[in-house]
Amino acid sequence: MVLSKEICKVLSYESFVHAVSGATGSVVAMSVFYPVDTVRARLQVEEPEKREKSGTFSVLNEIFKYEGISSLYRGLVPVLQSLCLSNFVYFYTFHSLKAMQGRGNGNQSAFKDLLLGSIAGMVNVMLTTPFWVVNTRLKMNGVAGKPVEKFNNLLDGLIFIGKTEGFKGLWAGAIPSLMLVINPALQFMFYESIKRRLTKIHANVHTTSFFFLGALAKAFATFVTYPLQLVQTKLRTCDRSLKQDASTTKILFEIARKYGFKGLYRGIEAKIWQTILTAALMFATYEKIALIVGKALFTKSRTKV
Repeated sequence: MVLSKEICKVLSYESFVHAVSGATGSVVAMSVFYPVDTVRARLQVEEPEKREKSGTFSVLNEIFKYEGISSLYRGLVPVLQSLCLSNFVYFYTFHSLKAMQGRGNGNQSAFKDLLLGSIAGMVNVMLTTPFWVVNTRLKMNGVAGKPVEKFNNLLDGLIFIGKTEGFKGLWAGAIPSLMLVINPALQFMFYESIKRRLTKIHANVHTTSFFFLGALAKAFATFVTYPLQLVQTKLRTCDRSLKQDASTTKILFEIARKYGFKGLYRGIEAKIWQTILTAALMFATYEKIALIVGKALFTKSRTKV
């Protein structure tokens, strides 16, 4: 009986609404700000000395001028597919765990949000890492000395890497990714904590507030975890400058030794722009969709009664 109640909480409409809203919001946001993410990936993978200017908008203009607008959107479709799946898994897991631990019992706290966000992040990483490996390869296809891949979509990429590189290739960068679950966990902890305070003060919080709150939460999480994100990107693209079987810690020390502390934050300007704007628009869209769908379901259930 108890088990069936817990299953009902996991399979609830509320968790599904949050998952669909989060996935839709992420796709909308990434579609708008994808060129900035392309700049971020280039700066993380390329050697610093290969570019005179490393400012986000300078590199954006350079890619547009010499490679065309298509280069700014290279790999967009598989990224959106992966992002949609990834955020659906994350939001569904996070809100299902919240429901199981008693969402409405008034015992929510920043620590619980951090813990639940970390668990949801680990589930997400183990299920979706192969998709991110493929779309990172496609985004950097033939760029900055990277090999030209023999696939051009998500499914072909999964099959090709699975056959040629096996499990290790598909889950490349999984270790820093697991360590990086602290990023969305910190983001959700910050976001949910401030959101609870806002909703206590104001019954109806404007969408603009969620936009800026999402931006602030993501900026905080990104700065704390950026060096790990740098390593993650290098591993996913099979960076030739890395020693074979190099661990995450060794790569971090090698980058710091070669380029100093500044090297660990190479490309952070582009990442901050991309991640803040994307997260802000994603949370604003997510809250709006969740509110509309939630009201529609509530009205429908009352009509049936």
